[in-house]
Amino acid sequence: MEIVYVYVKKRSEFGKQCNFSDRQAELNINIPPNPELAEQFVERNPVDTGIQCSTSMSEHEVNTERFEMESRGINHVEGGWPKDVNPLELEQTIRFRKKVEKDENYINAITQLGSIMEHCIKQNNAIDIYQEYFDDEDAVEVTDEAPSAKTINVLRDPQEIKRSATHLSWHPDGNRKLAVAYSCLNFQRAPEGMSHESYIWDLENPNKPEIALKPSSPLVTLEYNPKDSHVLLGGCYNGQLACWDTRKGSLVAELSTIEFSHRDPVYGSIWLQSKTGTECFSASTDGQVMWWDIRKMSEPTEVVILDIARKEQLENALGAISLEFESTLPTKFMVGTEQGIVISCNRKAKTSAEKIVCTFSGHHGPIYALQRNPFYPKNFLTVGDWTARIWSEDSRESSIMWTKYHMAYLTDGAWSPVRPTVFFTTRMDGTLDIWDFVFKQCDPALSLKVCDEALFCLRVQDNGCFIACGSQLGTTTLLEVSNGLCTLQRNEKNMASLIFERETRREKILEARHREMRLKEKGKAEGRDDSLREEEPTFHLEELVTKAEDEFFNIIYSELKKKETEAMKKTKPKQPGLEADEEVEGDDLGEEEGDGAQAPT
Repeated sequence: MEIVYVYVKKRSEFGKQCNFSDRQAELNINIPPNPELAEQFVERNPVDTGIQCSTSMSEHEVNTERFEMESRGINHVEGGWPKDVNPLELEQTIRFRKKVEKDENYINAITQLGSIMEHCIKQNNAIDIYQEYFDDEDAVEVTDEAPSAKTINVLRDPQEIKRSATHLSWHPDGNRKLAVAYSCLNFQRAPEGMSHESYIWDLENPNKPEIALKPSSPLVTLEYNPKDSHVLLGGCYNGQLACWDTRKGSLVAELSTIEFSHRDPVYGSIWLQSKTGTECFSASTDGQVMWWDIRKMSEPTEVVILDIARKEQLENALGAISLEFESTLPTKFMVGTEQGIVISCNRKAKTSAEKIVCTFSGHHGPIYALQRNPFYPKNFLTVGDWTARIWSEDSRESSIMWTKYHMAYLTDGAWSPVRPTVFFTTRMDGTLDIWDFVFKQCDPALSLKVCDEALFCLRVQDNGCFIACGSQLGTTTLLEVSNGLCTLQRNEKNMASLIFERETRREKILEARHREMRLKEKGKAEGRDDSLREEEPTFHLEELVTKAEDEFFNIIYSELKKKETEAMKKTKPKQPGLEADEEVEGDDLGEEEGDGAQAPT
C-alpha cells in the first residue's frame, strides 16, 4: 500500500530566493527599417473614429434577505441567598445578615473596599462630571433656518380591510414605540370582516407591529400609563374601558362591565396623576364623564353628567368629544363637546351642580382637540369646525386669538411641548399646519401635504422634534421638524406671556364695551315702551259704546234719507214752471223727515 502525502507551499517559501542586481544594457538584435514594406501601406484620409466620453457602467439587481429583529425580555429576580434562606421572609434575611456581618472575612473585605470607595467619593465631590455650567443661559435664537419638516417613516395598517387611525400615544420612556388605535367611526357602516386589533409599533422595526392588542370592540382611544410603560388604557367603540399589560400578552387584562360603562363610543381617556398610578377617567358622547381605578373596573368610582343647566338630566347632557387634564391643576378638568362648547369642571365640588364651573362657546361644530398650554396653563387651545382658537380662563365670552377659516375641516391639534408659541393642526385634505404666532399670526409658518386622504389624529413627541399623524386609511406618518421649531428661542417665554396678556386685556375691554352697549339698548327699549304707555288716552267703556252707537245710527239715517229723496223724484211729474219749487219742497220735506227721524234717538 502506497502512502502519499502532498506538501503544499507557496513558491516564496521554498527554493532559492531571487537576487536582483544592476548591470550594463546589452543589445541582442537590431532590425533596420525596410523601405519596400513602407510602399505597401495605403493612406486613409479622412479617418472616422468613434469614442465613448462617459465611463461604461453596468446594472445589477440583488435580492437581499430581510433582516428581522425580535425583542425579548428577561425577568431579573433577587439571588445570592442560600437554599435554606427564603428571601421573602424578613426574619430569615435579617438573621442571615447578622451572621455574615460577624464573620472576620466580611469585616476585612469591607475595610478594603471602604478605602477604595472613599477615594472615589472624594473624586466625585471634587468634580461633578454631570454639572451643566451654561444651563442658565437661553438657547441661541435660530433665525436663518427656514421652518421645514421631513418624513422619516410610514407605518401602514397590516390588515387588508383598511381602518382609520383614530388615536396615537408615544411610549413614555424614550419614545421608541408608538401605540396606534384603529377603528371605523362611521355609524353602522363598518365593513364585514373588519379586524378589531390595534397595534404597538417599534420605530426601529417598522415592517410589522411589535404587539397586537386584541379588544372585544374596536379601540377609539389608546393611552400609555406615564408611571408604568407596560400598562395601556383603551376606550372601545361599544363604550367599555379596557386595560392591557404588555408583559401578560395581547389579551385584555381588565375590562369594565358593560352595564356600568358608557352608552356611546369612548372618545376621551386620560390617566390621572395619582400615587398609585392606577386612576383614570373617560368621556363619551352620552354626556357622562367617569372616573375609574383599573384595579377594580367593575363600576366607576365617580360620574359627572355634562348638563350645563345643572339639573343632572342625562337627556339634556352635552356629548363629550375631547378631554383635558393638567397635573398642576389636579382638581380641574375640561371637556370639549359636540355642540362646540368647552365645559370647565371642578372635581372636588361639594354638589354635582357645582362641578360645572363655567362654559366657553365659540365653535360651530364638535371640538376635536382641547389642550392647555404646557407653559401657561390658563391659556388653552381648541380645534373645531374650520378654525383653531386660543382661549384664556379670564375671558369667557370669546377667544383671545384664532386662525383664519380654512377651506377644509380641522380634525386635531396640539401644542409644542418645548415652545410656548408653536402649535400643530391637521386638516381633512391631508395637510399638517405648523403655527408660530410670534413669527406669523395670519398664516401658518409651515404647511405640509402629508398624504392624499384625510388626517384624523396628531401626537407630538415629548422633545418636540417628531410628530406622528394618523390618516383615514390607517397610515401613520412620522415627521421630523427642523431645529428652529423644536428649540426654545431667546425671550420666547416672555414674548408669549406678553401676547397672551395683551390679547386677554383687549378682549376684556371689548366685552365691557359690548356689555355697556347692550345695557344702553335695553334702557332705550324700556324707555320707549313707557312713553308709548303714557301717550295712550284713557277711555271709559260706556263712553266708547255710546260713541260707537251714535256713529252707527247716523250712517243708517243718512242712507234712508238718500233713498226717500230719490223715490219722491221718481213719483212726482215734472212741470216746467214748478221744477225749481218742487225741488225746494222736496229738500224741505227731506229735512223735516230727517228732523223727525232724529227725535227717537
